[in-house]
Amino acid sequence: MSGHSKWSSIKHKKGKEDAKRGKIFTKLIRELQIAARAGGADPDNNPRLRQAISAAKSANMPNINVERAIKKGAGGEEGGTLEEIMFEGYGPSGVALLVETMTDNRNRAVSEIRHMLERHNGHMGETGCVAWMFGKSGLIVIEKDKASEDTVMEIALEAGADDVTDEGEVFEVTTGMNVFEAVKDAFEKKGIAMLEANLSMIPQTTVKLAGKSAEQMIKLMESLEDHEDVQNVYANFEISDEEMEKLSA
Repeated sequence: MSGHSKWSSIKHKKGKEDAKRGKIFTKLIRELQIAARAGGADPDNNPRLRQAISAAKSANMPNINVERAIKKGAGGEEGGTLEEIMFEGYGPSGVALLVETMTDNRNRAVSEIRHMLERHNGHMGETGCVAWMFGKSGLIVIEKDKASEDTVMEIALEAGADDVTDEGEVFEVTTGMNVFEAVKDAFEKKGIAMLEANLSMIPQTTVKLAGKSAEQMIKLMESLEDHEDVQNVYANFEISDEEMEKLSA
């Protein structure tokens, strides 16, 4: 499996500890604020805000928290102090990394993310060094016990998805940005639960990892995603299911 889908599966297996719930909500609130500030408080006319609201609902965030975040963002309050920064760099064995952040302290974010990369055998890169390896697409991940391959394929293609691939324990549906909402809605109408449904940076090529490099990569991903300023991490690593079983043993 490639980095984006593999990492989704790993996180799902690990589960989300209650202690991290606050951090998850913090990331979602920041995205709601930025989205509302950039495109207004009406989700019907603001696709980014509509996606942020959907993500918040999937995480069971209370409606009052969602409404408060949108209001603050649209009013130019707390959300106005946040800055969006995309860091580019490399992980173990030359894995390409995009680290999407929202921070109120650029210098702190640069220093801490550089330190995390170096600690796990990676390093920060210049702007543009790896971004060209990724393309923005809709990504929907569905566990195999939620629907058959034929069902997923039929719903996805009828709604306009680009492709459906078998990624071991999950099916991965990729879509164009313009039809992502339609494809997601099609699965929701059929009552099929989605492990992940968002706009993602999909790598064009992948780097296969095993042994120590794979272990370092997993630890790096965990470290980055646990950082309060990090919203999303995209990577082009690939780890086999057999290798993941060894790491989990």
